[in-house]
Amino acid sequence: MKIAIQAADLDHNRIDGTRVYLLNLLRHFGKISPNDEFLIYHRKNFNSELTPPELENYKIKKADFPFLWTQTRFAWEIWKDNPDALWMPMHNLPAVKRNDLKTIVTIHDLAFKYFPDHFPKKDLFKLNFLAGQAIKNADKIIAVSQSTKKDILKFYPKIKEEKIKVIYHGFDAELFHRQFPEEKVKKILTSYKLQVTNYILYVGAIQPRKNLETLIKAFELYKKELKIKNYELRDLKLVLAGGKAWMWESTIEKIKKSPFKKDIILTGKISFEDLAVLYKNAGIFIFPSLYEGFGIPILEAFASGVPVICARNSSLSEVGGKAAEYFKGSDAEELRGKIEKVLSDKELQNLMIIKGKKQIEKFSWEKCARETLEWIKSQIS
Repeated sequence: MKIAIQAADLDHNRIDGTRVYLLNLLRHFGKISPNDEFLIYHRKNFNSELTPPELENYKIKKADFPFLWTQTRFAWEIWKDNPDALWMPMHNLPAVKRNDLKTIVTIHDLAFKYFPDHFPKKDLFKLNFLAGQAIKNADKIIAVSQSTKKDILKFYPKIKEEKIKVIYHGFDAELFHRQFPEEKVKKILTSYKLQVTNYILYVGAIQPRKNLETLIKAFELYKKELKIKNYELRDLKLVLAGGKAWMWESTIEKIKKSPFKKDIILTGKISFEDLAVLYKNAGIFIFPSLYEGFGIPILEAFASGVPVICARNSSLSEVGGKAAEYFKGSDAEELRGKIEKVLSDKELQNLMIIKGKKQIEKFSWEKCARETLEWIKSQIS
């Protein structure tokens, strides 16, 4: 069987969950199905941290074009190579294709339906158009959570439910279970002026949907309380690990105006290894997002042995299960209370870590890859 995969997202400089998803499935597909041929298309050069493995049954095709790549050069390559199936890891499909080509598309989230103001207008139009075309025209759909499946059926009620399969993401167990040398840990923490467990960690892009202004406000409230009570945690830091995505200006302005701006650390783009070290040595991991299709960082934090606090919405309780503490996403005071509750109770922290280790047993990239391939192949008689 010949399976085509659009992998141009792996060329991008910024790393996000959808690109981590694609990379990890490519790490498994070829090994799981050694008798199948995988045609992997991209435009320019792979990001050095997102480069897929070289396997005998992988044919990596670099084919650049200056505009509308998916609808032009990529569509032409697919027509010419005539694969049995096409898997699109993002909500997009070539408008022109062979009639007998079976198409499978992954829908990560429909955040732009709920929070249109959190997206640039030019991107909003494109997202609505491309998602609508992909969902209506794909032979089969992968939803990354039950939450995303419900959203697809809500916004596209004519879609038949049996066309959608929920396949959960995984996490990089090798990386996030790794024990790093003490010297390396010290070097990385020192580079960010951090001490072991004396910081709150967030991982992800800086953009409005991530709700970082609520996290910053909760951090300020907690720091003011520490200042009054003169606790040992008064030197607590907040680390925002990730690069700027879009509409990030108000978040940066919020940090600049914060009375605790010296205690808020922006890492910018960060390597996977540095990220793993930051996870392992954090006091708490907080994911305050207003909406997520899945939420890979929650699993990464569980794997790293860190207590997790999440907003109570979308897929987050689906991923976090009973292992995380939850708060209403818009409520900075409730989040402050959750921070205090977890950081002041070592027994609770240990219990949350144990529950987190149990929760991640439900998820793996190999499981995700196997289920994805089964769904792709189910299209071919």
